[in-house]
Amino acid sequence: MTVPLARNRDYRLLWGSQAVSEVGFHASLIAFPLVVFALTGSPVAAGLVLGVDAAAQLLAGLPAGALADRWDRRRIMLGCEAVQAVAAASLVAALWWETAGIAHLVAVAAVMGVCRALFEPAEDACLPRLVPESQLATAVSMNAARSSLGQMSGTALGGALFAVGRAVPFAVDLLTHVAAFTALLFLRLPPREAPPDRSSRLGRDIADGLRWVWRRREIRVTAWCAVSLNLFFNAFYLVVIVLAQSRGVSTAEIGVMAAMLGVGGILGSLIAPYLHARLSPYVSITSVFWALTVLTPAAVLVEDGYLMGALFATMALLAPTANTTINTHQLLLTPDELRGRLTGAMGVATGVAAALGPALGGLLLQLVPGDRAVLVCAAGIAAVTVLVTVNPTLRSYPDESRPRKDVLT
Repeated sequence: MTVPLARNRDYRLLWGSQAVSEVGFHASLIAFPLVVFALTGSPVAAGLVLGVDAAAQLLAGLPAGALADRWDRRRIMLGCEAVQAVAAASLVAALWWETAGIAHLVAVAAVMGVCRALFEPAEDACLPRLVPESQLATAVSMNAARSSLGQMSGTALGGALFAVGRAVPFAVDLLTHVAAFTALLFLRLPPREAPPDRSSRLGRDIADGLRWVWRRREIRVTAWCAVSLNLFFNAFYLVVIVLAQSRGVSTAEIGVMAAMLGVGGILGSLIAPYLHARLSPYVSITSVFWALTVLTPAAVLVEDGYLMGALFATMALLAPTANTTINTHQLLLTPDELRGRLTGAMGVATGVAAALGPALGGLLLQLVPGDRAVLVCAAGIAAVTVLVTVNPTLRSYPDESRPRKDVLT
């Protein structure tokens, strides 16, 4: 008899430990630029710290995925939590003794980025071993809800804690990593299907993983979908924020707008298992693109910040279902010894799009007025939607309720 996911001890330990850890992480992440600006008065330096965190995660993505396949994944997760706790403790001490400098903050940000790059493929690769296949889609969607909730609550908490004291957000981050480390000590992972091969070179392992990912047409096509959509949507997001400011929308309303994107993501993650079980993979994936194609041009007409927030929430509602469909299939398709490299490669692809998207949005704002920039982004999304709709691979995307086939070029 299959144990319900809510009673799965080890999944609850993993999920709960990261729910706590992500709150602390996002609380410290929002505090980083605030601390740097307070110390230096330079917004450029403040942006540098966040840029280092993102760059470190991106650069470490492919090696981290390979290491997650070579090393003990439970130990990787424990090590990441321990290292982040030490890094946060060093920053708390430096802020308390008023010895913190920009180099220290940059180093801590880099450590957090690398740890996140290591932890994510290790956790994703463990998931199919912790839950039965029939519950994997629900587990994937609940992890997505956890991430959205941690980002929302941690960001709000970080600002409030910083008002109490500069070191307080990082002290909370320290405590959450200690709590997560303690919980993971009790995590029991089933033995791996085959012992990892540590005899080959890391570079060869990375290349083997990339070749395997590239040869799977489903993975290659869905990766292209994610990259293209993230590129245009991140550009659209920046354009809308700037457009709202130019229209006189208050900063409080803009904050609500941004938060509503997270609310939509949480609600979408909660309904994703239901929709995943009832919609075909093709409908699950294409519906996201069509929803954005219809909704993005409406941003030109919406001038109220709260209505724009509602539009953001609606845009985010269907994405978790598509992500659940894609991620579940990829985890089941991929052999255990390659799952870390799969997550690492996908993380790099989406990370590049997330980094280039705001740059594209900024370029558009330099070339055309804000409302036209919105329409350019909408046109880009619409063009991609047409390509996605007629794509033969997506039209025949395997349904997990039927026997799976390994689709090659």
